[in-house]
Amino acid sequence: MELSAGRVTVFEPTVAPAPDALPDGHVASFDQSRHAAAGTRPGSWLAVAFRLPPVGLGRVGQAWRRVIDRHGTLRTVLRDDGPDPVTGLPLIRTHDIVVTGGVWRPLGGPETDPETDPRTLLRDYFDEVCEPFGLPSYRLAVVDHGGGRRTAVIGLDHCHGDAWSLLVLVRDMLAFLGAGEDGASGSASDGTSVRAVAGTPPGLRATVPSFAEHTRGLEVRPPAPVEVRNRWAEIMAAGGGRMPVFPLDLGDVSVPRDEVVEVVDVLDPAGVARLEAVAAHSGVRLLPMAVSVMVQVNRDMGAGVLRAVFPVHSRRGPDGDRRRWADSVGWFITNAVLEADSTDPVVCSGAVGDAIALGSHPLEPLLRPWGGMPQSPGMFAVSWLDNRRLPVQVPAAARPQHVSARIMTDGVMAWFVVDDDGLQLRVRYPSTPQARAAVGQWARRVTDGLRAAAAGSPDTAGRREHGTVTVA
Repeated sequence: MELSAGRVTVFEPTVAPAPDALPDGHVASFDQSRHAAAGTRPGSWLAVAFRLPPVGLGRVGQAWRRVIDRHGTLRTVLRDDGPDPVTGLPLIRTHDIVVTGGVWRPLGGPETDPETDPRTLLRDYFDEVCEPFGLPSYRLAVVDHGGGRRTAVIGLDHCHGDAWSLLVLVRDMLAFLGAGEDGASGSASDGTSVRAVAGTPPGLRATVPSFAEHTRGLEVRPPAPVEVRNRWAEIMAAGGGRMPVFPLDLGDVSVPRDEVVEVVDVLDPAGVARLEAVAAHSGVRLLPMAVSVMVQVNRDMGAGVLRAVFPVHSRRGPDGDRRRWADSVGWFITNAVLEADSTDPVVCSGAVGDAIALGSHPLEPLLRPWGGMPQSPGMFAVSWLDNRRLPVQVPAAARPQHVSARIMTDGVMAWFVVDDDGLQLRVRYPSTPQARAAVGQWARRVTDGLRAAAAGSPDTAGRREHGTVTVA
């Protein structure tokens, strides 16, 4: 996160049980339960930073209250209600709350060095409050850089959001700020309460369904087809009952290590356009081209078939309302497995489609024979996000930035992110000498392969073999 120095102020909400809340709450989703069962720990959150228009804190607080009122997911908390009588595992449930008010307060005391990096303050603060069982597990902060420049940072525990949700929150905040009333009803210094204001800005739907509704909908879905169940069984058997692991030496990851994060600007917008032309010539989109390159890199490094956990979104609405969940906040991500052993982009496109199909059904019953989704040391995941294709758009002037926590890790995660600035690859892995060498080389080769593919014409890109783009 790029965040210049400034004074940090946070909005502390006050909450109470919802008047009509069920005493036993609701069943949490499969992924929420997995996440929360690991307990309170640092780094379980994600966040987004964006520039604010020149308005006072009172106006910002009003907008935030209206965003909370808009999203039922922000009016729920998770609780560990004891062991499940059947499985003995923690029984995680969601409980409804209301946000009754809130105050602004400065972050850090008088003894805080004015030169302290606000990122350090925010990471420590989010580690403390944005945890699975927080009341609530999200916060809004504002960094005042002086001269009328302010940056908002929204952090929330992963159980309440995903990358798509972050953009929804930014879009909604800016919309409510644009539609709000002048006359701030709070300040950073006096702690005056901030009231909510009714109404919906133009361009936003009046109501959006909550993630809890999505979870309840999954509970009544019919069982997955037998071919999907069989495919999951094949995948788990191929991994010895484990999810895919990074296929090169990571060293000793029997316990989590400090993370290493590398970020590479792979292609600028013109390079992305060239790679899209190469992909279109093969009849595919960008993602299968990236899969093709990763398959070739695995071959070149003696790493075998590409096998990776592959997050897919679950926001697909019914046929009559395909956008049903597009404007909602929640953890609308589930995990599939991507397997590919061909560098032919068309075959890779089929592999992507197979992975999406695997993630299109509730996972809990599918993975029940393995006790849920086994969390194995060395687990390898590949994520693809093309922000240009999302139905949620944020003004470029807001300069939104995804912000990740610092964590201990024993696995490897690779994120490919496409936006108007180009294609970026971000990798996170454990800080061991072996992982630095293996994952670092893997990422460099993938970067070089994508650049080589984009540098050629659709007819000559890379070294061709049976219509396949391969890496020299």
